[in-house]
Amino acid sequence: MWFKMINESFECENCSKLIEKHPEWSARNHCHFCLYSKHLDKDFPWDRLSTCEAMMKPVDIDNKKNKWWMIKHKCTKCWKEILNKIAPDDNFIDFINKRNKLI
Repeated sequence: MWFKMINESFECENCSKLIEKHPEWSARNHCHFCLYSKHLDKDFPWDRLSTCEAMMKPVDIDNKKNKWWMIKHKCTKCWKEILNKIAPDDNFIDFINKRNKLI
C-alpha cells in the first residue's frame, strides 16, 4: 500500500476557517472546528484518487480499540463513509454533545 502523509494548512470549504497544520504526530484531513472533511481518497488514506471531491459530513463517532476515538464522515455526494482519527485540538466534545441531543 502506498502512503504519503502531507501535513499542510488549508481553508475549510464548509466553515471557511483557516486550518493550520496538525500540531503533533499526523496530518489533518478534516477541519478541527466543524469536523467536515473533503472526499479526496478512494481506496486508502492519502491516495488522493477520488474523483468525487464533495464535502464529507461528520455523522457519527466510533471507538476503535487500537486507534481511540474516531469520527465517521459520510460523503454528501456519493455516500461513502470513512473513519478518521480525532486530533488533539478537534472540537470533538461539542460534536458529541450535539449528536447526543439528536438521539
